[in-house]
Amino acid sequence: MSKQFHLLAVVFALLVLAAGAVGAAASVPAPATLYMVNREIVTFRAEVLGGAPAERVERTRARLRQIPDTAIDQPIRTLSTELDGSPGVQFFLGEYLMLAVVEGDVDAAAGQSLEALVAQTQERLQEARRAWHQLKDTPLLLRGLMWTAVGTAVFALLVWALYRAGGAGLNRLERWRDRMVARHAHVDLGEFVARVVVGSVQVVQWLVIGALAYGWLRFVVGSFVATAPIAERLDDWLWNKLVWIADGFLGSLPGLITIVIVLAITRAIADAIGYVFEAIRSGRLKLPLVHPETTSATRRIVSILVWGLGIAVAYPYLPGSGSEAFKGLSVLFGLMLTLGSTSLVTQAMSGLVIVYSRALRKGDFVEVNDVQGTVTEVAALATKIVNVRNEEITIPNSVLVSSPIRNYSRLAGDSGTLLATKVTIGYDAPWRQVQALLIEAARRTPAVRREPAPYVYQRALSDFYVEYELFVGIDRPRERIPILSALHANIQDAFNEHGVQIMSPHFEGQPPNAVLVPKEQWHAPPAQPPS
Repeated sequence: MSKQFHLLAVVFALLVLAAGAVGAAASVPAPATLYMVNREIVTFRAEVLGGAPAERVERTRARLRQIPDTAIDQPIRTLSTELDGSPGVQFFLGEYLMLAVVEGDVDAAAGQSLEALVAQTQERLQEARRAWHQLKDTPLLLRGLMWTAVGTAVFALLVWALYRAGGAGLNRLERWRDRMVARHAHVDLGEFVARVVVGSVQVVQWLVIGALAYGWLRFVVGSFVATAPIAERLDDWLWNKLVWIADGFLGSLPGLITIVIVLAITRAIADAIGYVFEAIRSGRLKLPLVHPETTSATRRIVSILVWGLGIAVAYPYLPGSGSEAFKGLSVLFGLMLTLGSTSLVTQAMSGLVIVYSRALRKGDFVEVNDVQGTVTEVAALATKIVNVRNEEITIPNSVLVSSPIRNYSRLAGDSGTLLATKVTIGYDAPWRQVQALLIEAARRTPAVRREPAPYVYQRALSDFYVEYELFVGIDRPRERIPILSALHANIQDAFNEHGVQIMSPHFEGQPPNAVLVPKEQWHAPPAQPPS
């Protein structure tokens, strides 16, 4: 019990220390900078009279707005004082108080002293007063407007010339690209290069326009006294961004080189695996548990695993991979995958079941859910079948897995595949004659194989008729329906030629004579009598 108490005490103490550290960090005020005529005067860093640096800036601005314009040329003087127990200096314009700085406003990181801060602030106030006077100079303002008009005209002319020259160049490049596309029926390296060149020229054109726009803005802002400091800050901002990009690029070079090496090794492994599976598919190599018909799916799965492993190894070296943006995108993609993966995974797993069970493949003539047709595509999520009416039917793989699949092409081989049809004939027709007529009709059908020979089964002895089923072999399963139609036509012709009624009679009462076949008619043509 005492150990648990001591452990709780330690945890409580750590929590108190952490809360104190957080409170101390939160109590440090954020610096705030005072500007006059868009020029930096001083940066407040300390609290004075209960006011944070931002509040001090607002108080100073309100105080400056109350100073009349007639006092602008009065001398700027300083007065040492003490504020909140800290030594400081007040700045006066004549008899009007402008602002005050204290020792807490000193930039200690730069090694600045209070005297240096006071001198710097006084110098900046003098510069701001000179700028205020220049704002009232009408000729100076007119000159700024004139230079702005000239700069705008030059900018518009350059952009127009760039559009004209760039448009003409792009038109030539696009015609060259179109010629490359028309020259080759498939994707060619020249076409790819042409597309890259066209896209690169467009990007360069927009970059040049952006540079011209920045130069125009910099020129216009720098043409006026009030906004000249903004132009200088624009230069600093652009330079800092360029330095940041260059530093980031140079710092990322080792990681980028590592990524290239990892992806190159991954590509080599994927190509080697692809070569092995291609050899298995073509029959040049045999491996246990790998069937040639499943090599395509197995190759895709193994390639995905290899590339996934390669990307996982290369990901930490990607610039910005540890940033909050990447983390947010990872969470978003994970959420999307979680919400939408149930049905997707079900279809994908069903597709793997179909592929590895070898139930069907591209080119097979099958029947699924009363749909007969040729398989044109076995994809990861669905299978496409084209029926005899040239209609493409898409069946989700989950439906295929849960439905019986009749594949008429799989067992065709050298003996062909079987085609069957049923016919019902009354008991007054000799069964030997009926079987002989059915076999004769099968022999008259051109697409029916002679070997194996057609044969007939009596499937049922029903109340009113005998049910016969004819089986024939065919070589072309895709033409199953046209062959069946021709076989039906030949059956009708054969039965009509020999006067055998196909219509099955249904009696409402017992006929006066027994419905049977006399023995002398048991071998009616084309049936052969026993030898």
